[in-house]
Amino acid sequence: METKNIMIVGVGGQGTLLASKLLGRLLLGKGFDVKVSEVHGMSQRGGSVVTYVRWGEKVYSPIIDKGQADVILSFELLEAARWLEFLKPGGRIITNTQQINPMPVITGAAAYPENLAEKIRATGIDLDAIDALALAEEAGSSKAVNIVLMGRLSKWFDFTEDEWLAAIEQSVPPRFLEMNKKAFSLGRSC
Repeated sequence: METKNIMIVGVGGQGTLLASKLLGRLLLGKGFDVKVSEVHGMSQRGGSVVTYVRWGEKVYSPIIDKGQADVILSFELLEAARWLEFLKPGGRIITNTQQINPMPVITGAAAYPENLAEKIRATGIDLDAIDALALAEEAGSSKAVNIVLMGRLSKWFDFTEDEWLAAIEQSVPPRFLEMNKKAFSLGRSC
């Protein structure tokens, strides 16, 4: 089996690290060799956060190079655009349509790019864009965007819903379990 690559990208505090750990647990449970690598920018200040998840029969490096990502799972629209060059030809981007202003926009030094989803689609990239924030709030917490997006990602895997839910149970505290299961279900079914 060839090695598969997913980049999980977002802004500090959005739960990208939990999402990568959940995905890693699921893949390990399925018997794959899995490597996960986290790259933190100014994550505690709302900066860019990137996690690489690679799996296959044997994986030698946790790093994904430009043009190698099968999927980019993006928690924020500008982050999807920022990492486009890492997507392989025929790859897919799954993104939250939420827009979080980076520091240059906050300070007035730049404007948030307009019509990003349309511009990405215009390049021929397979873009699956959903309002994960609204679905997370419907599940009970805006902090569940990460699990909504994992639900959406799950649609592109051959794993059962029960296998995904077992990984969620292993990854989140019990007091948040039902809300996260609902967030996953909303992401999977939209």
